[in-house]
Parts: sequence; C-alpha cells; structure tokens
Amino acid sequence: MNKISSESSIAFHPGYYVKRYLDFQYMKQSELAERLNTSEKTVSQLVNGKIDLNNDLIEGLATVFGTSKDLWQNLNNQYLEDKRQVELEKQFNKEKKILDKMKYSFWSDNGFVKKTRNSKERIQELRNFLHVSSLLVLARPNFIVQYKTAVKNVKEANIINSNAWVQTALNLANEMQVEPLDLKYLKSKLPEIRRMSLKDPEIFMPQLKAIFAKAGVAFVVVPNLRNCGINGAVKWLGKQKVLLAINDRRKDSDIFWFALFHEIKHVFQQKVGHTIVSADKSIGITSALDLEKLEQEADSFARDTLIDPKSYEVFVRKGDFSYNSVVSFSKNIGIQPGLLVGRLQHEGYIGFNRLNGLKLKYRIVFKQENNYKK
Repeated sequence: MNKISSESSIAFHPGYYVKRYLDFQYMKQSELAERLNTSEKTVSQLVNGKIDLNNDLIEGLATVFGTSKDLWQNLNNQYLEDKRQVELEKQFNKEKKILDKMKYSFWSDNGFVKKTRNSKERIQELRNFLHVSSLLVLARPNFIVQYKTAVKNVKEANIINSNAWVQTALNLANEMQVEPLDLKYLKSKLPEIRRMSLKDPEIFMPQLKAIFAKAGVAFVVVPNLRNCGINGAVKWLGKQKVLLAINDRRKDSDIFWFALFHEIKHVFQQKVGHTIVSADKSIGITSALDLEKLEQEADSFARDTLIDPKSYEVFVRKGDFSYNSVVSFSKNIGIQPGLLVGRLQHEGYIGFNRLNGLKLKYRIVFKQENNYKK
C-alpha cells in the first residue's frame, strides 16, 4: 500500500510517485529494475510502499527519471513525517475509546491529574500518572489484575478501571514513608484496631494509619471508581513494605471493618510477588494463586477477629436479636453494634431491614495532601 491515511491525514509513500512516473513514461517495473540495476521484486516492493528509500535508490531514481536527488529525499522525509502523524492519530483514536470508558474526573477531582477537557491532554495526563506508554495497556486482562478470559460477562470497562484503580493505589503507596515490615507488631495491634470501631473516622483513621506505617504497611483508602469492581488490594513493594488498599464504596461500618480485616489477613498470607485483589465475584478475577482459598481464609479471619466465635455462638443460641440485646452484647465484646447487625443480617438471623439504625455511615475524606505528586 503506497499511501496510508487517518480521518484527517494522509501519507503518500515515494512509491506512489514512482508509479506515476512509470505510468507517465509508459515504463514497466521490469525495465525500471534493469535501469536501477536491481531486482524486479525490489521495484515492486517500492511501488507498493513495502520498503523505504535508501541512498542507492534515491540516486538511481534521480538518474533514471532525470530529477534531483533532493526531490526523492524530500518525498521520503515528508512521507515519514506524514506517516508518523497518521500513526499518532490512529493511536489517539484507539486510546480515546479507552478514555471514554474511564471517569477522568476520578483522577482530576482528587488532584492526581490536571483538569482539562482536551482528550489528547487527558490521555497524556493519565499515561503519565498510571505509568503506561499507552492507555491500551489498561485493557490487557493480565496487566495488574488478572482476569479469566473465558468469563463471558467480563466487560472491557471492568478490566480497564480495575487496572487503573490498583495502579492509583500503588502510586499512593509508593509515595508513603513507612517503617520496615513488622508483622509481629501488626498482629499485636489487632485488638486495638478492633476497638477503633467504637470511634469516629476522624479519630480512628490517623491512629490506624500510624499503626500500619509502623508495621511497614502503606495503608490507603482510594475512592471508589465506576466500573471497577475492586474492593481492596494487597501487594508487596519490595521486601520491607506492603500495600494495603481498600475503597470507600461501601461506607457502612460493618462492611468497612470486615473489608479492613479481610485485607489484613491477605497481608499475613505473605504472597510476595503477587497482587491479591478482593473484587466483586461476578467480574471473573483469576490468579496463579488459589484465590478462593485465600479469600475464604480472609473472610474467616475477619469474621472471627471482629466477633469471637464462642461468644457469638452463645449469643445466637439464645435467639434474642432485639435492639437492647444487640447493643448489650456489642458493648460487652467491645465493638460498634453495627458490626454485629451486619453479621446477623448476612447469616440470616435477622432481615436486612432490621436494626439498620445501629449501623454507622462513614464519610471518609480523601485528603488532598495525600495525593500522588508528579
């Protein structure tokens, strides 16, 4: 093909003009090959835009057609320049389709990238922030978050946004200063972290981050991203630092604390070299790890750490799930009552329409000063 084009640009290969010269002079390609002292295959490839001009061809064409060498050199240079423009436009159109499946305001509103309505600027801003040469990388099912390609209901938007969400969490974690990893210290602090459920987020969040930082854990709460489906992520950042990320999509107190302890268990599982993501079951995440087993372990850990199994068994055996009973039991074991309500609802002891007033609705503010700086 001796010319290529995009919606607004076109690039003519020098072979396009060689063919016009041949037609004008009624010269066959075989004759031109003889005059150039080259093969007919070379001339055919040149005419069809499959090879570029070199110095020998430039000099030969100038001699055969009675033109200057500059003419062919300029045609070749112009082609390469126009070709680059065509390729950039085609690349932009492909990346624009990825951009359209992302909510740019997620990054601009949180100060990660500049606010702009220009699509080319948006693409470049996201490339820089997400550390990818092309947004097309985000659509790969095996980039950061591994997807089962056989799952029919996995949408490209899920893949794109889950990869982008995890990379955002990684950026934030990489900027955080923490002590060398100390899982024994973190384990010793679990009772204290559990008691934080009795406090307001404005109080417990700084305390929580301080404990994690001393334990070598970069703890980040990343705002929820549309079409993401990722609830949390754990990834080792070297041997002495680990990312623990959760999102703020589900703001009920019971879900927040369950998700947090779920991810803490993933930290203790120490799957170095892997990214463990906790996601909606419907989006088809896969891994070299046995994710189902790891998730079951994390669920059990969160459930039993927040509410002692033996005490809970005694409580449910009594069958009294009244307001006063729930509040009294929660007070005795030192947790916010909404955590107990959530578990009772989940296990079918009470309906999802009961005792919801005991659940707290958290408003976790994503602070500007914690944002990633380029």
